[in-house]
Amino acid sequence: MNIGHSNKSIYIIIVNYRTPKLTMDCLKSLVSEKSKLPLLKVIVVDNKSEDNSVSEINNAIKENNWQEWIYLIASGKNGGFAYGNNLGIKSVLESNGNIDYFLLLNPDTVIRENALTTLVEYMEQNPQTGIAGSRLEDLDKTPQNSAFRFRTIFSELDSALRLGIASRILNKWIVAPPIRDSNFETDWVSGASMIIRPKVFTDVGLLDEMYFMYCEEMDFCLQAKKAGWSCCYVPESRVVHFVGQSSGINSRDQKPSRRPKYWFDSRRRYFFKNYGWFYSALTDTVWMLSFSLFKIREFIQGKENNDPPFLFRDFFFNTVFFHPFL
Repeated sequence: MNIGHSNKSIYIIIVNYRTPKLTMDCLKSLVSEKSKLPLLKVIVVDNKSEDNSVSEINNAIKENNWQEWIYLIASGKNGGFAYGNNLGIKSVLESNGNIDYFLLLNPDTVIRENALTTLVEYMEQNPQTGIAGSRLEDLDKTPQNSAFRFRTIFSELDSALRLGIASRILNKWIVAPPIRDSNFETDWVSGASMIIRPKVFTDVGLLDEMYFMYCEEMDFCLQAKKAGWSCCYVPESRVVHFVGQSSGINSRDQKPSRRPKYWFDSRRRYFFKNYGWFYSALTDTVWMLSFSLFKIREFIQGKENNDPPFLFRDFFFNTVFFHPFL
């Protein structure tokens, strides 16, 4: 870490919802980074967990003497990922205008050594970059996809059809490209560990709170790109991510559960907001036709069904045909 970067002010926002133990483990992993970035502060927003989260996290802060750099905000409602992060961001901007960076960090993460300092150094060396993301990985260092392309009608076709030849043809539109070991510019990065310049918020506003969960960071990166900011993936910044532990979706150690309505609402909002009703309708139609072809092929081949229960039905009733307004 360049010693000249140790004077940078960075606020980490962590949104907790009924995961106090995960949140406390995440906080413990930040202690070593605090010694390298003395102006580092953390805002933990509890999204009205209605369990023992607030008391447990408060006790951990006191017991570890973290009061000078870790603060807890108890939200009056569970407004989702964007709402919780915005609550923390606004509390900082209203009280302190001299901020160099914000970092959105999931509670189900543990920071590897120098993960944060690496991000700060990258941002200092690349002033045109407004957003950057870490490499997310399993505890055994197996990398996870954390740099993505924007979703389009072609990516929806590929994700539903799941046919090798189609995937090769649609390669440049696949949402999750092959994982790389070097820095590169990407469309968007996972909000599980995402550093942002405050100027980006000035230019495009805060996260869209109409997304309860999912697609909000993709939408935010798209708005930033429209405003002229680039988004980059910085794999030397490594963060352990316990997939699905904070959201309860996509957990690897469980069978797929039925997708909640907010997942479909977020997907629909992203396409409708950014591309309009007609494009959204066409995209919905393409997905349903492609998915139907996949299920027919799956049945003929006798493959095991690994999709969430009632996926097609839930998708159909959450399309723009049933929800024609943004």
